[in-house]
Amino acid sequence: MELKRVSRTTGRAVASATRRPAPVRTLQSQVVDQLGIAIVGGEFPPEATLPIDAALQERFGVSRTVLREALKALAAKNLITSRARIGTVVLPRREWSLFDPDVLAWHFETGPDIAFLRSLAEIRMGLELQSVALAAERRSEAQVAQMLACVEGMAAAADTAEFARCDLEFHRAVAEASSNPFMASITGLVDLVLATAFTISSPVADSAAREVTVGHHRRVAQAIGARDAEAARDAMRTVIMEGFDRAAGRAYGGESG
Repeated sequence: MELKRVSRTTGRAVASATRRPAPVRTLQSQVVDQLGIAIVGGEFPPEATLPIDAALQERFGVSRTVLREALKALAAKNLITSRARIGTVVLPRREWSLFDPDVLAWHFETGPDIAFLRSLAEIRMGLELQSVALAAERRSEAQVAQMLACVEGMAAAADTAEFARCDLEFHRAVAEASSNPFMASITGLVDLVLATAFTISSPVADSAAREVTVGHHRRVAQAIGARDAEAARDAMRTVIMEGFDRAAGRAYGGESG
């Protein structure tokens, strides 16, 4: 079965939902962004050779210096490499720096396929289940109160953007409560994953779906408050899978796989 992709507007919606400031748009950054999207989106697939410099300069309307710096930036993300007597070649996907914020954003901008969404859910399992267990052991009362406040914010949110922000703050609060700086540092990845799921399929318009999502998050907070690490893991596992199933179902036009 061909893997379907979701809306190309996802990247812009992610930036809005996560409240990320718009980057300064230099000529170099524009070339990096446009060429990165072209590579991730499949215009230049793995093992393909990019057009010669002159063609790329004409395509983007930039100088050779700007183009070279942009290519260096993409090489640093392991998307491309230079090969003698061949030119600039797109590397296999397995070599791409998938944790790089730009590379993730380009996947979202071009529309992540189901396999990519599933892989993100799996990495969330590996990270967030441990984070929530640590939070159950180390949280303060103030941190539990913050999580519950985020849950109530989700329940009362007037629109998808507000709901998403409360959800993101909830997961950031869990990471902070783990008292592990590495866990807290991964929240950028979680932000992007969550915001993407909302732009694909939001539970806000469906009162029953919203109630289910809010209830799952409330159980996470309550388990952390009770210092029950195993219950917290189980509840977070449900949160992650519910989000994946909703996003995957929408991307497949009603099927979740």
